[in-house]
Amino acid sequence: MSPKRAERAIEGLVILVADNNAYTRKLTRMMLVNLGARSIYEAADGVAALDGPEVMRIVRSPGIFPKPNLPIIMLTDLGLRSRVNAAMKLGVHEFLVKPISPKTLQQRLLGILLKPRPMIRAGRYYIPMPRRRSEMKELMAAASMEHQADADEAAAKMAAA
Repeated sequence: MSPKRAERAIEGLVILVADNNAYTRKLTRMMLVNLGARSIYEAADGVAALDGPEVMRIVRSPGIFPKPNLPIIMLTDLGLRSRVNAAMKLGVHEFLVKPISPKTLQQRLLGILLKPRPMIRAGRYYIPMPRRRSEMKELMAAASMEHQADADEAAAKMAAA
């Protein structure tokens, strides 16, 4: 894709940069502007005192949040596999470890725009369809285990009543 076409694709996006570090927000905003983004909003604390997982649970709630399919790219300074898995379960489309480059950010934005993934239910989660079959199996197995845990908890409450 030509740089001009990429810029035109990105300029129509509405982007929220949520980070408690003002320098990181400013740097991310500058990268986005240079990539062609025109509508960028900022939040200093993950949307008024909510943390990332809470925001994700709200956004990924069909029937509660008006746009539960909203594409989300998570930027973090800690790229542990457990964090990536947790972000996937919460419905993050893309996961980037800081510091990020403008090129990497552009690639993720264009990936979301040009190859959108359908949203699916995996247990109680509402997530983008995983790219790899192994990720899908892993998420479904986790959803199944959580479902069983919920059933066990309900049975225990009924037995105690």
